[in-house]
Amino acid sequence: MTVAVVVALAQRPARAVLLGTVLLVAVCGFIYELVIVAMGTYLLGNSIEQVSLVLAAFVSSMGAGSLLSRPLMGRPVVSFALVECLVALIGGLSAIGLYAAFAYLDLYQPVMLLFAASIGLLVGCEIPLLVVLLQRVRRQETGTSVAELLAADYLGAVVGGVSFPLLLLPFLGQIDTALAVGALNLGAGVVVVWLLGGDLSARTRRWLGVAFAAVLAVLGATAALADRFEVDARQALYDDPIVLSERTRYQEIVLTRSLAGGDLRLFLNGDLQFSSKDEYRYHEALVHPAMAGSRSRVLVLGGGDGLAMREVLRYPDVREAVQVELDPRMLRLAREDERLRALNGDSLRDRRVRTVTRDAFAWLRTAPAHAFDVVIADFPDPDDAALAKLYSVELYGLVRRALAPGGRLVVQSGSPYFAQKAYWSIAASLEGAGLAVTSYHVDVPSFGDWGFHLAGTARPALTLDPPPRPLRFLDGPTLQAAAVFGRDRRRPPGDLRSTLDKPRIVAYAREGYRDY
Repeated sequence: MTVAVVVALAQRPARAVLLGTVLLVAVCGFIYELVIVAMGTYLLGNSIEQVSLVLAAFVSSMGAGSLLSRPLMGRPVVSFALVECLVALIGGLSAIGLYAAFAYLDLYQPVMLLFAASIGLLVGCEIPLLVVLLQRVRRQETGTSVAELLAADYLGAVVGGVSFPLLLLPFLGQIDTALAVGALNLGAGVVVVWLLGGDLSARTRRWLGVAFAAVLAVLGATAALADRFEVDARQALYDDPIVLSERTRYQEIVLTRSLAGGDLRLFLNGDLQFSSKDEYRYHEALVHPAMAGSRSRVLVLGGGDGLAMREVLRYPDVREAVQVELDPRMLRLAREDERLRALNGDSLRDRRVRTVTRDAFAWLRTAPAHAFDVVIADFPDPDDAALAKLYSVELYGLVRRALAPGGRLVVQSGSPYFAQKAYWSIAASLEGAGLAVTSYHVDVPSFGDWGFHLAGTARPALTLDPPPRPLRFLDGPTLQAAAVFGRDRRRPPGDLRSTLDKPRIVAYAREGYRDY
């Protein structure tokens, strides 16, 4: 066997290991992006803005990093090892740093951009250095090296994109995921030093070992303290003690209870959903005007806490009630958590209730036509592009198809005081779907002035058909007064409709709460 053949055979495993390292660092870089995006979505909502800002900061910094890597190419092994130490440290601490910035400093967005730009800068340095290292293993045309490197890089993005939502986020969460990925970045640096650092001096190898060990120690210590930090940081966001906190693939669910034990509150992604002190006002106003009339079959969209369903089941002539909720964990808590069960009256265990775990928009597309006498839309407020479709002309068109003749739809519609345009946008979108609308609003102390829209193919009367057990808040005179709006909160002029193509309601909702 010739010397050339022996060398070629030795180069193959080294090149394979190096291309595997390219794939690994690509996985890490992509997951850091996803962690930052997911953290922003959980804490701030408005995922489109978070994604856009993170990608802009990350990609632009990658370009700058590629240019800045030129002086590092003279010592590519040492430079790559130090870059991996830095990206492991900054990327690994990104999630916990962002949580701290949000909980304690109210500086989330600047810190988010700083992390995204810093990680992007370092990831941009990796690619040119890896090209140089590939050429050191075996000389070939630059185009061929770049093609192999980009293939591994793109494959790494796929691996990161699939593993983050399906494995890492559900089982590790964001903080531990970032720390674990930081350790992987560190491993990439170790592999390159082991593979190609044979000509480094003993002193250089010793100092690189110290750097690797120091970064690993920081990541390990942070992992050991992460659970305690997360509990303390999360508690800092809420006035009352947290009694339950879970992060699902869809949202963060938090229950708090006052020290006296009299007020149970549910928060989804930090937004208050109800206070047990006054939730009956909200749910009575939401449900009972729509229940005046035929009500044999009722559909509840959202409202996975079971409180709207509790009000529906007050009527003995309800034969079937379908609950469509995206998050299975929310439904499970409503059925199993003793605090929620006491509040919702075990509504989701009633024999008349059928639960469906699915996106409401997708489910309505295949729902039977003319099947429901009453549809109750109890979705979170539309302050995020992902929620805008649930307040769109298209969704209301699907609901109209599902309504039986003479059926009614009621939509929780936010505050006509705080978010006037968003509130009336819902009315305009209902009308855009061919429904006639009756608007009303009531006072819910935890929320303030809160509004609803009652809709049908003919304009529904605002009236009550009281259930056997008396209501605590709503009666005929109160409901009639609820239809009156002050001059400063009446419907503004213009086309306010929100559609899938033009989700205006998100901008209206954000604009309304900007100064509050």
